[in-house]
Amino acid sequence: MLLKLYHKNNHPKDLEKVIQILEEGGLIIYPTDTTYAIGCHGLKERAIERICKLKGIDPRKNNLSIICYDLSNISEYAKVDNNTFKLMKRNLPGAFTFILNTSSRLPKIFKNRKEVGIRVPDNNIVREICQLLNAPIMTTTLPLKENEDIEYITTPELIEEKFGKEVDLVIDGGIGGIEPSTIVDCTNKEAEIIRQGKGILNDF
Repeated sequence: MLLKLYHKNNHPKDLEKVIQILEEGGLIIYPTDTTYAIGCHGLKERAIERICKLKGIDPRKNNLSIICYDLSNISEYAKVDNNTFKLMKRNLPGAFTFILNTSSRLPKIFKNRKEVGIRVPDNNIVREICQLLNAPIMTTTLPLKENEDIEYITTPELIEEKFGKEVDLVIDGGIGGIEPSTIVDCTNKEAEIIRQGKGILNDF
């Protein structure tokens, strides 16, 4: 199913449809400020397991990430000190994934790694969904095979053609990007950029 959403003034019934799918453990594909991504309700373990299987992710070896509406309830899902919080506040919303130590609120599947990626994308569509869901969205980028046309992860109609049978909804938010987020590891005393992507970190 393909659903067109906009950065503002979406019809409440369209948003309710997305929230219902997530609350029932469904998978959605949606735009972010970097690339299109696949996600689910971040507190529903079976839905997270579906994504891991689809993406070929081993949660014991790969970090998992969640999208939050803002930083107001970040301490529910991750352990964050004052310096890290200030760094995140300066750079979010934005094209960053901050790696933090997990808290006890997240499902057990996250605690296998004891770390979680936190995203607050500069994209109103997915942030509005997060706000209405009142929960984080577990998120991962769409898989792209070698030599596969990039349009299959950037063009909503082609994304729906490729992944439509494996997810419950594809959100059309326009043509997506191809540059990933910048990953910042904040699990130690000093923040460290471990992948430079679209986001330029403001650490002053």
